[in-house]
Amino acid sequence: MRLTTPSRSCQFRPYPPASAPRDPRRRAHRSLTYRWLLVGEIVAVVLLLTGSAAQAETTHVLALAPTLEVVLTNARNWIMGILALVATVFLTVGGLRYLMAGGNPGEVEKAKQAFKSAGIGFGLTALAPVVVEILRGILGM
Repeated sequence: MRLTTPSRSCQFRPYPPASAPRDPRRRAHRSLTYRWLLVGEIVAVVLLLTGSAAQAETTHVLALAPTLEVVLTNARNWIMGILALVATVFLTVGGLRYLMAGGNPGEVEKAKQAFKSAGIGFGLTALAPVVVEILRGILGM
């Protein structure tokens, strides 16, 4: 019985040999990309340097909101928006983790925890108006 080694053509080579010619189209494409990036940077610098300075008015504003009720309403809206955004991010992360888990119990558990966090966030978003009403009651409005 004779054992032979595989021929050179059957061996796995992850990279082309060093003597292989490089593709000139790839070099031209890379050069063109760098040129466009350079043009973009030059345009951005020119726009920044030639922009005129804006004159600011010097008026004294003590408060933008006419009443405390408007301030509390705006605060409630901001709190609800931020909580809904964070909860949506957790929901998305949980869904992606669940899809990418591949049957791994640890990853599935992390996905479930992200879903729970999203549920808590959406629950707090729903309770934000209640918190503002409690603050109104404390302040006597």
